[in-house]
Amino acid sequence: MDTRIKILDTTLRDGEQAPGFSMDLAEKLEMARQLVRLKVDIIEAGFAASSPGDFESVRQVAAQVKDASVCSLCRAVERDIDIARDALKAAVSPRIHVFLATSPIHMKHKLRMTPEQVLDLAAKSVAYAKKFCPDVQFSAEDATRSDRGFLREVIAAVIAAGATTVNLPDTVGYAHPEEMRALVEAMVRNTPGIEKVTVAVHCHNDLGLATANSLAGILGGATQVEGTVGGIGERAGNAALEEVIMALRVRREEFGRDCRLDATQLFHAGRLLQSITGVSLAPNKAVIGQNAFAHEAGIHQHGVMAERTTYEIMTPASVGVPQNQMVLGKHSGRHAFEERLGALGYSLGKPELDAAFEAFKALADKKKTVHDRDLMAIAGRRADELPGRIALESFVIHSGSTIDGTAVLKLRVGEEIVQQVAMGDGPVDAAFKAINAIVGHPFALDSYSLNAVTEGGDALGEAVLRLSLGEKTFTGRGVSTDIIEATVRAYIHAVNKFF
Repeated sequence: MDTRIKILDTTLRDGEQAPGFSMDLAEKLEMARQLVRLKVDIIEAGFAASSPGDFESVRQVAAQVKDASVCSLCRAVERDIDIARDALKAAVSPRIHVFLATSPIHMKHKLRMTPEQVLDLAAKSVAYAKKFCPDVQFSAEDATRSDRGFLREVIAAVIAAGATTVNLPDTVGYAHPEEMRALVEAMVRNTPGIEKVTVAVHCHNDLGLATANSLAGILGGATQVEGTVGGIGERAGNAALEEVIMALRVRREEFGRDCRLDATQLFHAGRLLQSITGVSLAPNKAVIGQNAFAHEAGIHQHGVMAERTTYEIMTPASVGVPQNQMVLGKHSGRHAFEERLGALGYSLGKPELDAAFEAFKALADKKKTVHDRDLMAIAGRRADELPGRIALESFVIHSGSTIDGTAVLKLRVGEEIVQQVAMGDGPVDAAFKAINAIVGHPFALDSYSLNAVTEGGDALGEAVLRLSLGEKTFTGRGVSTDIIEATVRAYIHAVNKFF
């Protein structure tokens, strides 16, 4: 039995489909670069036929990613497959991923097709995709609620048609671990030709069992697991890759399997996702949550101090949690700054690096020491002040318990400096109204949160918000030691995505 598990990451496709997690092209490319550093085997970059934006995302990821396969999802429709083929032309290692439902409920109510029609279409679609791409994956949507005999027929037919990977998804998060293991075992043992292909599982978390079911699938014989960073995805999400990976590593004697992933990139992948989407990970998120290695109870603290393994089954370093090995200050130079960012897993282009270094120097003037989490907050800022974009020049806020909030904002819009005064229900509302007046669009605030990046009175404040204009939404993020400035920068960051 193959002891190496392939990892297909679908953060950019299934994960990005979840409400509130949409990403623009630049953000998808940034996340894809991190997935390469994480060393995932396959990046599912999108559903190319679903929209021009998704097509371009798949095309750009395919052109830029060289150290992983790049995959596009397709319905069992020739047009979808043609579009995926075109989007993947520049990929070093392309994969076309065809899916078709096989459960009675899906065939009857969604597809309105007979089992015989589904069997025929599955085989024909895989054979058509095989003409353009040597690596074809077939997913039997809703496999866990499918008749096993019929599912076996479909899997055998697509293997005969040229599929190189067959996927058994728990599409609606219905299965339990024993059931998932038994399903995979039944397919592996009794399906003609299955020994020649990769068997995958793709589990959703509707009952909170996605990770458990993925691991059960491995025990049943699966050699590919699909999931997302942080477990994001449709409804309750997908299997969280960091959980699956660390379960394989921590319980190596139980599973006897491993993958090629660099687990020290997991923490940074989670923080980057949080930065891009504006959606915070739960503090108690397994493996990469901020409390994952925190010990508050006295008995726990005493045990960890005496012997770490009393309460820690893995080390913070093993998943890339920064250890504050270097503290920077206002006298630190650019070389030390760049070196530390590299150690934290960031690879910035020159414009972004220049902006980040200027932000670091400005922060160092306000704080005695700058810690790793400060640097991560700075590096995670989007380049919203590059030439030609809207940028903050200055602001003045008046607020108090007996006066209306008033904001005086001066923004650079292209080459022009524009000033606007606005009043509102507090300083934040006033600032937002001033920005809307300057840009000439009535953006609505859908969500807004403030967090301290580090401890202490001089901590960086991080503002994350989501704006909407019509049916479009835009996520923004800003950091500063001044929470009003962080908030204004976050709003401008989101607005910049509109233009």
